[in-house]
Amino acid sequence: MPLPSSFLPDDYDPRKTVALIAGQGVYPMLVARSIRRAGIAVRLIAAEGETSPELIAEFAEAERVILKVGQIGRMLRALDEFGAGYALMAGQITPRRLFRGLHPDLTATRILLSLKRRNAETIFGAVAAEIEGRGAVLLDARSFLDEQLASPGCMTGRSFPIKADYLQHGIATARGCAQLDIGQGCVVRKGTVLAVEAFEGTDEMLRRAGSFKSDEALFVKTVKLNQDYRFDVPCFGVRTLEVMREAGIGAAALEAGKVIMLDKSAVLERAKDWSISLLGFA
Repeated sequence: MPLPSSFLPDDYDPRKTVALIAGQGVYPMLVARSIRRAGIAVRLIAAEGETSPELIAEFAEAERVILKVGQIGRMLRALDEFGAGYALMAGQITPRRLFRGLHPDLTATRILLSLKRRNAETIFGAVAAEIEGRGAVLLDARSFLDEQLASPGCMTGRSFPIKADYLQHGIATARGCAQLDIGQGCVVRKGTVLAVEAFEGTDEMLRRAGSFKSDEALFVKTVKLNQDYRFDVPCFGVRTLEVMREAGIGAAALEAGKVIMLDKSAVLERAKDWSISLLGFA
């Protein structure tokens, strides 16, 4: 029997429960619904003030737990209580809450004290190790969303408006920033870098780029060479399109098979309506 997603491990057992550790937005909602359509049991570990109330309402009380950001020990106990064989992280936690607004329990405090560098990658990497240390396999966060990934070529049905040389410049810039762990995106225009994504996130980067001359500007979203897809998957959704439109940026290039387009059909429909070109690159 074929696996319900190409991103699942070869020895994946669909009889085991998946615990969805959910952050913000539509991403975890798409994951939860896809898991259920595959006939697999799913339980919810929600973050107070982050996870959508709509998603929380889709789970019975016995199938969910709501935690403060930083209650890692309680999260690990929830995995045991749910009998979860797998865990999947989906959806962003507000970046500043990783440094201010945390409610660390003893497990979280131990993890934080053990880290020489504290950033999203090191923190979530340490949490991933704790999860797998309890016997649950942390899945690739693209699992169950194969159809939502950026696909090769111009996805908006017309020729891409950015010249090949400028496109390659943007891709090289974005990949360089990703490798330096600065961010996973940039905006370029005719060989000039207008903005790179850093701690403030994609939306603020797009707004900064839009404050310059933005005709023929290109937004590029990519990943690191050694991306850990268990907890770090770049996403592109309708909200990003809205900010691009506000900023006057009319084209985006997304790494195919690696960037999740949140509700892909809706994204493509809106992009066409707003004359924003979307390209998947390898």
